Amino acid sequence: MTANAVPVGERDLPARPSARRLFGLYLLLGFAAGLPFYMFNAVLTLRLSKHGVDIVIIGFFAWIALLPTFKFAWAPLVEKYDVPGFARFWGRRRGWIMLSQLGIFTAMVAMAFTSNDKSLPLTALFAILLAFWTTTLEVAADGWRIELAPTQAEQAPIVAANLWGYRSAMVAAGSGAILVAARADWTIAYLVIAFAAFLPFPILAAMRPEQPGTRGRLTSLVGGTLASLAILLAAALATAAVGWLLLSAAESAGISARSNVTPVVLAIALLPFVALALALPRINRLPAAALTSKPGFATAYVEIFWRYGYAVLAVLAFVSLYRMGDVLTLTLSHPLWNEAGYSLDQIGVADGVVALSASMAGVALGGWLSTRLSLGWTLGIGAVTAALGNWIYVWLWHSEPSSFILYTSVAVDQFGNGFAGAVFVIYLSMLVSPTYPGAQYALLSGFAFLLPRLLAGASGSMQTQIGYDGFFLLSGALSFAAIFLLPVIVRVKARATP
Repeated sequence: MTANAVPVGERDLPARPSARRLFGLYLLLGFAAGLPFYMFNAVLTLRLSKHGVDIVIIGFFAWIALLPTFKFAWAPLVEKYDVPGFARFWGRRRGWIMLSQLGIFTAMVAMAFTSNDKSLPLTALFAILLAFWTTTLEVAADGWRIELAPTQAEQAPIVAANLWGYRSAMVAAGSGAILVAARADWTIAYLVIAFAAFLPFPILAAMRPEQPGTRGRLTSLVGGTLASLAILLAAALATAAVGWLLLSAAESAGISARSNVTPVVLAIALLPFVALALALPRINRLPAAALTSKPGFATAYVEIFWRYGYAVLAVLAFVSLYRMGDVLTLTLSHPLWNEAGYSLDQIGVADGVVALSASMAGVALGGWLSTRLSLGWTLGIGAVTAALGNWIYVWLWHSEPSSFILYTSVAVDQFGNGFAGAVFVIYLSMLVSPTYPGAQYALLSGFAFLLPRLLAGASGSMQTQIGYDGFFLLSGALSFAAIFLLPVIVRVKARATP
């Protein structure tokens, strides 16, 4: 990969597209990122459950979703370096998106051919690679979105389009994979979604070049594909090596499936954020010129702490709570449905038309209200709807299985999830600096899901202690608790940037 001094935003879009083209573009990018998400998350937990894997082990697999939390670790690379071949014709952002789509496709095919889950380390390896490339695609797309639409009013329709595409794809993948698995097997199900996830690649390849008049589309496509395959192989080998070392170290330390490793994982995961918090007094005293005189890898993250000062701690506390319930619900909702006696066909319908229509309605209402109300009001409404979406599963658990109860519960859950998700993305987008949009959005959105996904890894252990009803009561309460920070959040003001 090669560095390029031209500003990222100017390279990919020399002229700003029309509102219609932006809407369609982010509908497509949302679709491309949403298809693989369920396949290493909710669908995988259901697959493991059907294969009789212990609920505690299934909970550990939820920690794969921690990987997007640390996207800030490689987000600056996505903003600084080109993908060989692809970038010469399509530009940096699209180059990374095309590389990521190749990574998503190969990882999902690998998951298809190991779908018997006889080797859980192998299942975990390919799920981690799928999560990594899905996240990389999102990093490139998020930075581009914030550059194209810097205000709240401009963000709302693009965020709505992106989430419509994302949630449509998630539901299509989840429902489609489950329905295919019910009639064939998990291998066919993963292959079907893998090929569907690859469809945006030729659409991107057919788009105009980054700069008008640029030639060499075929050469760039062949060169980029070959370079991408080498990058994918290197990433797979590196991931396998790190995984082997971690498993060997865990075995040597006597850690088993029944060991409580949550505190250790929590401590490790929080280290970079604790380091920034400890450095906050020194960061706060920096002169504005220091942020631009010697820019480096961490400059984007130092800048956001400098800009918000000590108020950044309240912001981080708020964002870590806001999506807590949604993440925890996603981890155990499918095992809950399975244990409550619902069939794959019923779950497939619930994850399909019911979830899609409800979540899209929630996204639409959240995006619309964000153009008319203050973010404080919309964030508060989102916290309430998200909490209700968690609590309704207590009713499902204590009711006799029926399609009406399942579909109603999923509709309430997905409406709240969609509403809260839309206003939350807009809120995070308003916090970042236009100088470092991709890296800072990666930091904030990553931290937003750090604690929820850490707790999700222990969700199986929690469920064995307090039951499904206690688990969903707790998850809803955690989402609702974000409301108590809103009076502080709405008063946070940023310092003027250099």
